[in-house]
Amino acid sequence: MTEVRGAAGPNGDTHARRAPGTPCWVSLMVHGLTTTEEFYGALFGWEFQPGPQQLGPCVRALLDGREVAGIGQLPPDLQLPIAWTPYFASDDVDLTAETARLCGGTVGVGPLDAAEAGRMAIASDPSGAVFGIWQGSAHLGTALTGVPGTPVWDELLTFETSSVAKFYETVFGYEEEPVVSADFDYVTLHVGGRPVAGIHGVGLSLPRDRGPHWLTYFEVADADATLREVAELGGQVLKPARDSAHGRVATVADPEGAVFSVIQSPH
Repeated sequence: MTEVRGAAGPNGDTHARRAPGTPCWVSLMVHGLTTTEEFYGALFGWEFQPGPQQLGPCVRALLDGREVAGIGQLPPDLQLPIAWTPYFASDDVDLTAETARLCGGTVGVGPLDAAEAGRMAIASDPSGAVFGIWQGSAHLGTALTGVPGTPVWDELLTFETSSVAKFYETVFGYEEEPVVSADFDYVTLHVGGRPVAGIHGVGLSLPRDRGPHWLTYFEVADADATLREVAELGGQVLKPARDSAHGRVATVADPEGAVFSVIQSPH
């Protein structure tokens, strides 16, 4: 992680349509929707309301009445990895999905309409990391950022950055800013000169059971207290809290195994 600031205005609002390539939403597909709601409700203070049902039962998570994330229920017979998936904004989801396909990616779902909310697709890059594409209509995406309980950064953990960064640059039009370091393989993706996501090449230290994957960071008020809560609520602490240049960071998993990071920004 080299930069952890969302697209929020001074009061944390983000109502404007996102520029293409900007992370605009995160969603999670699980087997136990009710127990997952209980976990994140207790951890982040989220409340829930029903969302578009195109892909089965789902809810939108709200914080202070504003949408921050989506959670859906997997069909019982579908054995997919339980993981948070970031969605990147697009002005034309069909064109973006086709570009991803032409660049060696795979489109697994869609493009399809999500009621009046917008149009979406779920794809994977050439290394297999899954991401979403969102063309907002009534629903432009996360309506609140920069406060505890909201997504603040998305980072791709992969084998090496050079080839996969070219994929995302072509599909979404990112500008790249590599970290110049002999032992740290990291590229920050920019939209309009602003950092929006990162790609971290971790080589053989990538978890064997997961492969390349996107990792979402959520803002928290107190990282250490959050880790205690995660454990009490039935989750797991995967990487204990540590201080970084951008705040106190830790990585955890929810009760179904969905991995995410939390960050306490420096004050």
